[in-house]
Order: sequence, then C-alpha cells, then structure tokens
Amino acid sequence: MSGLHAGAFPEAQVRERARTGGAAAFPAPEGYGHTLFGAGAGAPAVPDALDATRIVPPVFMPRRLEKLIDLGREPMYGDVDLLTTVGGFRSALPVYFSAFGSTQVASGDLGEAVSRQAGRLGLPMVIGENVVPVSGYGRIDPNGPRGLLGRIRAYLDELPDGLGGVAVQQSTEDADAEVWNLVHSDPSAQPLLDSGRLAFELKVGQGAKPGLGGMTVVDAAAAERLSGAYAIDEGVYGADSARRLRSSSPGTFTEEILRQQIRFMRNNFPRARVWVKLHPSRDVREAAAVAWDAGADAVTVDGAEGGTGWAPTAFLDHVGLPLEQCLRRVGRPAGPGSLLVTGRIWEGARAVKALARGATAVGLGRAALLAADEDPQDGVRRLVECLELELRLLISAVGKYTASALGPEDLWSPHDATPREEAMAWSGA
Repeated sequence: MSGLHAGAFPEAQVRERARTGGAAAFPAPEGYGHTLFGAGAGAPAVPDALDATRIVPPVFMPRRLEKLIDLGREPMYGDVDLLTTVGGFRSALPVYFSAFGSTQVASGDLGEAVSRQAGRLGLPMVIGENVVPVSGYGRIDPNGPRGLLGRIRAYLDELPDGLGGVAVQQSTEDADAEVWNLVHSDPSAQPLLDSGRLAFELKVGQGAKPGLGGMTVVDAAAAERLSGAYAIDEGVYGADSARRLRSSSPGTFTEEILRQQIRFMRNNFPRARVWVKLHPSRDVREAAAVAWDAGADAVTVDGAEGGTGWAPTAFLDHVGLPLEQCLRRVGRPAGPGSLLVTGRIWEGARAVKALARGATAVGLGRAALLAADEDPQDGVRRLVECLELELRLLISAVGKYTASALGPEDLWSPHDATPREEAMAWSGA
C-alpha cells in the first residue's frame, strides 16, 4: 500500500472487498451460528438521498414468470444478464472506470494498475484530462506508466475481444496539446479505433468542483515548466512555500457552443465515439438533452459526491446537485445515447438505485484507486466481482433479469412519500 487515504469514503469496506471479493457482500462467515444480524450494519454515517432510498421487491413478479418459462426452471440470481452497451461499447457489466487525470494519486503505478485490471474485466475506462500536458504523451517511453500511452497500453494488453473501450478526455489545455489528434493518428491506438472501441470525451465539468477547472498542487520546478499552459497561483501557500496551485480553465459553454463542439468531434473523428462529461449543474437536464440531440453517444454526469485529487473544501461540501437529484432531473435517455453517472459508487445497492433512476452504467473512481492500492494485481478485480454479485442479487430480488429493466417502481424514497401514503403503509391498507 502507498499510504493512500480517502477520509470521506468507506475506505475500510472497499479495501476488504479488494482482499476478499464476493465474500465481502456478506457478514464474516465466522459469525454464522453465533451472531444475530439486522438492518443498519452497513448504513453510511451521513446518508444522502440515494442512500436513503430503498430497493423494494414486489410480491407479484410477472417478469420472473417470463424468465421461468424461458429457462424451464425457477430463475436464480446467476441468471441476471449484465451485458450492457455503455456509450457505444459492449461492457461485461453496467460499470465503467471514471476519469483519472493528471493528479499525483492517479499518475504512475496506481493508474497503470487500474488500467490493466479494467482491461482484463472488459469494462470501459476513461483517461482524464491534463495527462499529456503534465506527464507527456509517452512516445519516448511507451512502456512508462505516467504518460497517456502507458495507460492505453496497459489496458489493451489485457482487453478481451469484443468488450470494453477507452474514452480519452480533453480539456481546454488538452486541446492546445491536440490530445485527440495525437491519439487518433497513433498506431498504438489503432486496435481501439479499428474495433470501434475508442471514444473522445469532452469535459464540460466535474462533480467535485462544479464551475471550476482541474486543480493540482505542484512544486516550484513543475510550476515553472507548466506556467505557459496553466494558471499558477504562487500566493495560496505563501511566498516561502515550495508549493504552487496549478489550475486549468473551466472552459466556456453555451447551448450553441456545446452543440458545435460535438458536431466538430463527429466530423473530425467519425470513427470515434463521442462522450460528454457534465458537472452537477442546475441545468443538467437541458445540457444532457443538447448533447444527446447533437449526437453524443454518452453523457456522463458527475454528482456532487464525486471524488477528486484536489479541490477547495467549500466546493466539496456546498456546491453542485447531489447525484440523486441529477438522476431525477435527467431521467432515462429517450434515444440510443447512454447516461453514465458517478458519485461515491462502490457497492451494489447504490449502483442499482442509480440504474433504476435511469442510469445506463455507473462509474468507479475512488473505489478503484483504493482497491488497486490494496492489491495492485487483483484488488480491482475482486472489488468488481463483489459488485457484480450484489448487482445480480439485487436485480433478481425485484423479479427482473437485466439492468435495463430496472425502473423507479423498484424504489421507495422517504422524500416522495406523502403523509397519507405513510399512514396507509403503517395501517396496512
């Protein structure tokens, strides 16, 4: 382990999953026969609206009957089909790996470990912004993990045929470095392009700091090297400090600018998928609609619970819509595009609630980095195996056998219940 910590995250539970896999979906087996179990053991200390929502199986399950007839036997949780189309890619699960950019945590061995295991699992992966301007493209040292090519190579080395894909994110500073042009014309990325498994993601914003661009802390030498491409603030940590705050520009968008940017992407890179990442804004519904109408294959919405390598604390606690509210505002896509969501996803219940609210797939961010930190070889794989088991258990429990069959009828939220409904529930009427 590297000493990595995530204070506002269920770190201990994620690390346990990285060590034990599917067994972590249950209480410790040593307690069987000696312990009485009940609700509350896994509840978060400060639940948000999505945590407070409950998954509510019905008694009457016509889709279970359909499955029974189809199989010729009683269906079980192992019969849930989790194969999903995620932003134009076939994915083994309704799960993808969120963008890890140029932050110190995601650079180097940890980012490479996640890339390699994401490829092995056949799940899509996003490479975040600013990797090329900060760490380089990787042509000089193609086997090095810090550059963009290092992450692509690690992913491709393990990727099975017909599954997964890579989305390369671009910000304003990445555009200056022509990141998409570099990837699109690079022979190393041709296997992805030729098999339809390459996407470019336009970053409009992120959940941890809506309205701001990316931020990292760099030393004086790096600040000097990057000063031509980024804003460098030498005053935040004091004149005597060796630390500097490095900030990206947030970019400027209107409906027309977003529409034209997507058209530019489709015209210039017709063989690549188009993804758009939005922050949890008050107009997230309108922005998603513009992106899908312009031809985006996927819209990623990063809820305010999303993680980051660095952000002002005021933004972490007070800015942006919670993921549950974003899901309510956007809803399930009406067309072929995907809705991808992130925001403190690490276990199956939160994932199933997001899928039932209209998401096509959920993204793993901090959970993946912690799992790779716990075990660089297999930690992410075990974490995902546990998540997969919980998805199968929970989806089958509501009498459905695909993730796309989930809907709001499978959920109950205390924020929706009227006093009359509450009274009826308690009276049994």
